[in-house]
Amino acid sequence: MKLKQRVVLLAILLVIFIFTKVFLIDNLDTSAANREDQRAFHRMLASLRVELDPRLEHTLQSPWEIAAQWVVPREVYPEDTPELGAVMHAMTTKKIIKADVGYKGTQLKALLILEGGQKVVFKPKRYARDYVVEGEPYAGYDRHNAEVAAFHLDRILGFRRAPLVVGRFVNLRTEIKPVATEQLLGTFLTVGNNTCFYGKCYYCRETEPACADGDVMEGSVTLWLPDVWPLQKHRHPWGRTYREGKLARWEYDESYCDAVKKTSPYDSGPRLLDIIDTAIFDYLIGNADRHHYESFQDDEGASMLILLDNAKSFGNPALDERSILAPLYQCCIIRVSTWNRLNYLKNGVLKSALRTAMSHDPISPVLSDPHLDALDQRLLSILATVKQCTDQFGPDVVLVEDRMTLSHL
Repeated sequence: MKLKQRVVLLAILLVIFIFTKVFLIDNLDTSAANREDQRAFHRMLASLRVELDPRLEHTLQSPWEIAAQWVVPREVYPEDTPELGAVMHAMTTKKIIKADVGYKGTQLKALLILEGGQKVVFKPKRYARDYVVEGEPYAGYDRHNAEVAAFHLDRILGFRRAPLVVGRFVNLRTEIKPVATEQLLGTFLTVGNNTCFYGKCYYCRETEPACADGDVMEGSVTLWLPDVWPLQKHRHPWGRTYREGKLARWEYDESYCDAVKKTSPYDSGPRLLDIIDTAIFDYLIGNADRHHYESFQDDEGASMLILLDNAKSFGNPALDERSILAPLYQCCIIRVSTWNRLNYLKNGVLKSALRTAMSHDPISPVLSDPHLDALDQRLLSILATVKQCTDQFGPDVVLVEDRMTLSHL
């Protein structure tokens, strides 16, 4: 064999060796990452049941201080939360020292300050568990139980981007009215034998109050994020127009995602993948009302999309609003970790996990069986949508690695 041929042969062998090594390393990395996803899934299943227990490991700290220390740019609470039950116990039992009208918005809520100075948002019960909200997918009043269920689904999906929520019963006469501001107190009234209030908001009306059962009102309380983490509001790129006969661009332009990818903060960083995670989350809970979203301020697109205000969910278990998934099927990308988690939740695991996670909440049962059944059916639709994408573009394009190591020091 001539020298030139030997050199060419050696070069070819070297190239093959390099590519084989890279391929093997990539496969090992992917396999290791997938194994970690599986371990994280089993850790989640083992910690699903949150018993509301007042005991704290860190006895020199209040539950509010512990929860505040959990917050980092990419998580509201860490994966390992042995004191989650203690924080949620405090949210549902601590004395209310002040009550005011809720922060501005379209729906009725109250802002409560609990003993120790912690703010929580109280959303009252408006519907029975088996009530079906007809009409548009964003129709009806806020559903307090939807906030509770959405928080636990956030835990199950491994996102950890939703503020803590727990159910609570409050006595409007003895717990709220004595500490209410004049503005809130002025919205109280009696309907039959029931104490009611209508608060202050865009759609709040004296003719449409929320009423307790006698004096005791069921609701949900959402933990206010620490003031050291101010929020910034953004228009959702797949938001609806809410105007009859007027479509948003994403509703008629099949290439809309290409335009989104060219605009900040979706042209780099994790934000677009957060949007797609959120579309999956919203489709599962039936929330078609995320016209805006919040992140932490001055984050330049690096912090998470925070899963706030999930109360327009679980309205109609028979309605699968596929347009909620538009970011997924138009962009055809998804985090590998999200894809893995969704696959682990197949075959009834999601419904069972959510039922277990909510079983110790004070307002349990949080959801009716038809809503739990709908979750499993919607999961199959999500998996089918991703398969259509991988069939069209290939898994290497659709499944995107985006793992971030976080510290909670």
